[in-house]
Amino acid sequence: MKHTLILTTILTGSFFIAAAQQSAKPEDTEIYEPVPKIVTPGKMPGAAPSDAIILFGGDNLDHWVSNKDTTAAAGWIVADHIITVNKAAGDIQTRRRFMDFQLHAEYRIPMNITGSGQARGNSGIFLAALPWGAGGYELLDNFNNKTYVNGQVGSIYKQSVPLANAAMPPGEWQTYDVVWTAPRFNEDGSVKSPARVTAFHNGVLVQNNFELKGDTPYIGQPAYRKHGPSPIKLQAHGDKSEPISYRNIWVREL
Repeated sequence: MKHTLILTTILTGSFFIAAAQQSAKPEDTEIYEPVPKIVTPGKMPGAAPSDAIILFGGDNLDHWVSNKDTTAAAGWIVADHIITVNKAAGDIQTRRRFMDFQLHAEYRIPMNITGSGQARGNSGIFLAALPWGAGGYELLDNFNNKTYVNGQVGSIYKQSVPLANAAMPPGEWQTYDVVWTAPRFNEDGSVKSPARVTAFHNGVLVQNNFELKGDTPYIGQPAYRKHGPSPIKLQAHGDKSEPISYRNIWVREL
């Protein structure tokens, strides 16, 4: 009797589903508003779309300031339409603060690069530069060489090992395309929703909607502290290897 009742319920449910499908119209599931805004894509690979904020287009560092003194200009070197890290000047960060965004950045490790491990072509991209300690949310871009895997190219530093190592040899231009979802906090400072990141390195998926455990400190465990919109930061790493260069940096607010 029990099995008969279950079968009858299934058959009855199937009958009503089939009847509903027969009476349905195509327009029942068609949505016309809101209409997505029109965005004109870049004509070349890596070119900024029409709604992008050009953080560096080759001419100047007007969109950037010193991380140590946000009233001071960014002290990195601009020549031949590229930025080269000036380690003596320290990190630089955007004047503007962001929440969720799509970021595109291109970088090049010098062909004559020296050093090993973390002291080789290291310049982290901090997706949200925070005002305390050495934290932030860092996407590391040191060249493929033996180091701890949660600190290699494409990692979320000390948190997430990349899904693949897509690094190209020194001297070649490489790309990062990143989708960043900023964390949200409740009034009491507790985490309402954690930060998430999806990243492509040279067109290869290396982070797939990874949920961050907090900031990315060099020493200690990650932790969240309440904050709002934050700058994007480029790191002047303290090693003695030859500095890397950047070009064609743009961001789309989401």
